[in-house]
Amino acid sequence: MKHQQSRHRAERSYQLQIRRNLKRNFSAHLAHGLLGQTGFRLLTAPTFLPAYVMLLSNGSDIAVGIALAMQSLGMAITPLLGANLIEHRARVLPMGFLIGAGMRAMVLCIALAGLLLSPHSALLAIYLFLALLGLFQGMQGVIFNVLMSKVIPIDKRGWLTGLRNFLAGITAAGVAYLGGHYLIGVNPEPLGYSMTFLLAFALTSVGLAMLLFVREPEPPTLAANVSLKQRLAQIPALLQQDTAFTHYFLARSLATMGRMAMPFYILYAGQTLGLTGTVLGTLTVAFTLAGTFSNLVWGWIADRRGFRLAFLISIGLWVASTLLLLFSQSLAFNILVFMGIGAATQGFQSTAINLTLEFGHRDDVPLRIAIANSSSEVAGTIGPLLGGILAAWLGYEAVFICSVAFLLLGGVLVSAYVPEPRWASSKT
Repeated sequence: MKHQQSRHRAERSYQLQIRRNLKRNFSAHLAHGLLGQTGFRLLTAPTFLPAYVMLLSNGSDIAVGIALAMQSLGMAITPLLGANLIEHRARVLPMGFLIGAGMRAMVLCIALAGLLLSPHSALLAIYLFLALLGLFQGMQGVIFNVLMSKVIPIDKRGWLTGLRNFLAGITAAGVAYLGGHYLIGVNPEPLGYSMTFLLAFALTSVGLAMLLFVREPEPPTLAANVSLKQRLAQIPALLQQDTAFTHYFLARSLATMGRMAMPFYILYAGQTLGLTGTVLGTLTVAFTLAGTFSNLVWGWIADRRGFRLAFLISIGLWVASTLLLLFSQSLAFNILVFMGIGAATQGFQSTAINLTLEFGHRDDVPLRIAIANSSSEVAGTIGPLLGGILAAWLGYEAVFICSVAFLLLGGVLVSAYVPEPRWASSKT
């Protein structure tokens, strides 16, 4: 009885610390996301990097697919390592700074490759740095989401995610337009892309520094400090005990295969519009601003009806936008299509991450994030490679149809077999 009372007091104290520091931690996460996402969107938007790889590879669709697959391959390998590094630690922020610094170093290397190397050598170097970036991202995806789950209450996460992505999207859109118009220009060269990615490095580095202001509480319970091999052996039992989570991460992986189309949206549009800096900047702005404003909607839906509903709506919008792209000819129509894709993919990304946090016990959150992220990025590795092969052999239309099929499969599985976890289970 005394032990139980002691645990209750420790839990109350922990929750009190979260509420006491909520404004400070909310602001720090907001600033980190604003600057960090602004920079990383310049690299990860489905415009600049695919066009850059296409330029360096003299027009190879398969090269574009390989580039995106290399990043996803890295992200598939390390989530379980990231979980094992932090799940037994009372504070995870120091490890977050180390991994975050590694991510930003890879962005710097990608930028310098275009400045210092020949096009062929730069392409090979970018493959390497994207793979290494993915390795760091795989761990970061666990560490920073665990940090958010510790300092931001569940009923505030939708608002934080929506507002953070909203503000980051506005600044990213402005930076993308300036980068496309002034740094890349009418006749794209490696120098312009490198300067754009240098700007991304600077913004993300300042964003990481904002986490110095976070006050991280120590939880009353922690997972046991076991080896990675022992933790991996526990995965089958965890999946058997929570079938809803098992169905969810499988569905998320299927839907993530839909990402195979991402690098080819801009290449398909470029067949009729051309891939000038102005076109790249304009469509990046459309993609980014749509994701920006939609985040407020996704956050509102998630806080009131749950992340599951927002997840399903985002898949439906993604499917509709991809199909509409097949009929796009003018710049205006393409802008509308990229707005739909931007809103849908942003909703999918933010809801998929947050939905993962709502299953099971708090002590297992790092492992659940790692399982879901690893399986998704395995799909994210296969998808671009398959997309590149389909694009080279059958054309971009085949890529889009295959992408839609995977998105629909994932959505149907969630709709049929995954109840809203917020209402289906209670958290401790």
